[in-house]
Amino acid sequence: MLSGVRDGRVGVYLHVPFCERICPYCDFPVVAARTLAPALEKRTVRALRAELAARRAAFPGLTLASVYLGGGTPSRLQPGSVAELVEAAREAFPADGPVEVTLEANPSTTERGRLAAFREAGANRISVGVQSFDDLALRRLGRAHRAGEARATLAAARRAGFESLSLDLIFGIPGQDRAALRRDVDEALAFAPDHVSAYALTVEQGTPYARAVARGQLVPPDADACAELMEEVRERLAAGGLPAYEISSYARPGREAVHNRRYWARLPVLGVGMGAWSLDPPGEGAPYGVRRGNERSLDAWLARVERAPASPPEVEIPDAATARGEAAFLGLRTAAGLDAAVFREVFGAAPRAFFAEAIDALCAAGLLAEDAAGDLRLTSRGVLLADTVAARFV
Repeated sequence: MLSGVRDGRVGVYLHVPFCERICPYCDFPVVAARTLAPALEKRTVRALRAELAARRAAFPGLTLASVYLGGGTPSRLQPGSVAELVEAAREAFPADGPVEVTLEANPSTTERGRLAAFREAGANRISVGVQSFDDLALRRLGRAHRAGEARATLAAARRAGFESLSLDLIFGIPGQDRAALRRDVDEALAFAPDHVSAYALTVEQGTPYARAVARGQLVPPDADACAELMEEVRERLAAGGLPAYEISSYARPGREAVHNRRYWARLPVLGVGMGAWSLDPPGEGAPYGVRRGNERSLDAWLARVERAPASPPEVEIPDAATARGEAAFLGLRTAAGLDAAVFREVFGAAPRAFFAEAIDALCAAGLLAEDAAGDLRLTSRGVLLADTVAARFV
């Protein structure tokens, strides 16, 4: 699916920015709040609900596909607040079938004790930010938890009755070799997750990690080493029953993330909260949808939403060339690849009509495969060099 090929549904993303601490590699729009004051929680939830109610008009006639509470650490909210937000999303958009409701959670004693209540509040899928089962690696990442808390939280999530359990892993941590990563993946599989997201550690500009790299205090692995680690992840998770369905995403068949797949397919997502982005559906003057983004400052977002909740300050209307490029590189991130017939329906011609030179060069380099129908998929080598491939389409 691509923008312009409607599935009649919408995903709702609710950004909860509060974290006990900000990890040194993180550049997400988050706020450090060791203790979340009840008054600030109440104000934030009220603002999220107000923005959701005001923005729903931009998504007319759509039914609810998914709700995703991300962050930040949304599991720092009280279960009653989570219930309010899930109810607000369901009130904004009717549902004509099952709705995936994901809650991100970090391993901690406090949050672990709330898992059953979160399930009762309407969350049916939980995503736990494990990152590693090695305490030294967790310290190098600046994480607040230790491996024992991750193990206890995963076990508690299963006891709480979540229909789907996802966990995050990071690879490419300084000092991590293939043996250490293998131990992390194998321990993750021991908890029988339905879904795993595995990301290479990225050094983002402006973060403490980036400053440490610039000073020579931190040496991230080179591209070849990261590629080897990625291969290790893909092979071991596939052998454990979780094949890759997207470059960083692995799932048991039928447990792929409903919400995340909307981003890769350029389908409508309403994002509310500090720093959240939306893709509004196609409309007059915007045949490929409209991207709208919120302030990355909590104070600025709260003040604006309390005054004008329907007016995100960032507005981008992609033209045809931009939308084609996005559709190509997002589709190629998935195991299914880029469907030429769907692309033709949206853009008037198959990918080759716009990207023949890039397709030929990438196929010759062994990074891309094209079948007789014009469908495109990354090769095994192309997966490892996906950024190189993407650059040829944008």
